[in-house]
Amino acid sequence: MEDTPLALGDYVDILNRRKWSLIIPSVLVVLVAGLVALLLPSIYKSSATILIEEQDIPADFVMSTVTGYAEQRIQSTQQRIMSTGRLVEIINRFNLYPEYKDRWTTEEIVEKMREDIHLDLISVDTIDRRTGRPTAATIAFTLSYEGKNAATVQRVTDTLVSLFLSENLEVRKRQTTETTEFLKEETDRVRAQLAELEEKITTFKAQHVNALPEMLQVNLQSLNSMETNLQRMDDQIRSLREREGYLETQLASIPKMEDPQKQRLKAAEIELVNLRSKFTDDYPDVKKLHLEIDELKKRMANKPDGGLEQPDNTAYITLAAQLSSTRAEIKSLLQQKTAMMEKAEDYRQRIETTPKIEQTYNALLVDRNNTQAKYEDLLRKAMEANVALGLEKEQKGERFTLIDPARLPEKPFKPNRLAISLIGVVLGIGAGVGFAALREFSDQSIHAPQDLARLSNLPLLVSIPTIMTPSDRRIRNRKRMLVGLVCVLACVAGILAFHFLVMDLDVFWAKLMRRLPPM
Repeated sequence: MEDTPLALGDYVDILNRRKWSLIIPSVLVVLVAGLVALLLPSIYKSSATILIEEQDIPADFVMSTVTGYAEQRIQSTQQRIMSTGRLVEIINRFNLYPEYKDRWTTEEIVEKMREDIHLDLISVDTIDRRTGRPTAATIAFTLSYEGKNAATVQRVTDTLVSLFLSENLEVRKRQTTETTEFLKEETDRVRAQLAELEEKITTFKAQHVNALPEMLQVNLQSLNSMETNLQRMDDQIRSLREREGYLETQLASIPKMEDPQKQRLKAAEIELVNLRSKFTDDYPDVKKLHLEIDELKKRMANKPDGGLEQPDNTAYITLAAQLSSTRAEIKSLLQQKTAMMEKAEDYRQRIETTPKIEQTYNALLVDRNNTQAKYEDLLRKAMEANVALGLEKEQKGERFTLIDPARLPEKPFKPNRLAISLIGVVLGIGAGVGFAALREFSDQSIHAPQDLARLSNLPLLVSIPTIMTPSDRRIRNRKRMLVGLVCVLACVAGILAFHFLVMDLDVFWAKLMRRLPPM
């Protein structure tokens, strides 16, 4: 038998012939889906939105000591609130999950509550000030709770929000307080270290006051000055020595005496010596010189100085005085030179000692400078921490602000009964079509005259139509009226179910009118 394509009339005949195979499975599936949608418990959800507000005072003026991103603080706060102890307290306070208390353990009930609590971050795209690149910044978050009782869900959400806000304030205050106390303790400890180093440096300076590295240049200049003075002093001494020799020579060539009698006495004595070498004492000139010499000696013996030979030559006396002055000056310079050499030796000792103590002294200075820098840095941070603590006490820092409190849910959050019903309708239609097709393809009976002619390959002579009696017509009319009544009742039931289970009709009508374009 050859397969022939079905015409539109064939599909109508199949639909009339298998209408109950199509309707009954469809109605059964739709009824099951409707029962599932009606029997599932209503779950309500209440949400609150919390805004993350930046601190009122710019960060350039006051830097907060609470570090980390807002997402990290939100997650850490959530972990503290979602602890078993706090959730058990909330469960007992609001008598949550009473149907599970006899069947589940406490840990399972707490885990169920954790699954019913949701925290969603709200982020916006912004430009990072530090990198200049677009990034997502968290500006708020929503905290919600799901449950079977609308009022209880709202109260639990309010409680969770209050815990979230109070925990955030407590954590920020505790962090700033701990930071301030830590910096204060560190500042005191470093201040004590700095005082100890200052005392060590003072003692070290007192012990090596003249050999400190900063005195090296002074010592070098002093030593150079000493050596220059010594050189100049040697020159002066040498010059005075030469002058001394010169004066001694000059002094030796100048007679001490200027008295004529003394000079005549000496001349007479010299002349007498010369005459005695030539003549005897009886020679008249020799006797004459003897008499003259005796007479001169008598005259000189009668003088007040007793005849002692005192220099009376003015030039001699002047040269002798200059010589004495020169010698005294030489002696003074030699004494000054000795003292200056001792001082120069002292400066050399200082210069030689400086490198030996420089390492220890520099180590002390480096420790003091590092400790001083650390102390100033800690002091600055401690002051900033005190300002940040005041900022947190006045609640001027970053904070969580409740901008949308939890409201009483007016309708269930889930299940979506409309979606379940629509899915049931689609599945019911598919089940009816499938069952009708299965019955049609498995049926081997002949339903039309042309099918008989095609199968038998014989011409069709006559066909007898269905004979309708008055009783058959009454039965057919009653069936049509019954089907119409069922359709009307189904439409009314569907409208009522939509009104009571899905959405009020007036609300639906208002939404529909808002979506329609204005006339």
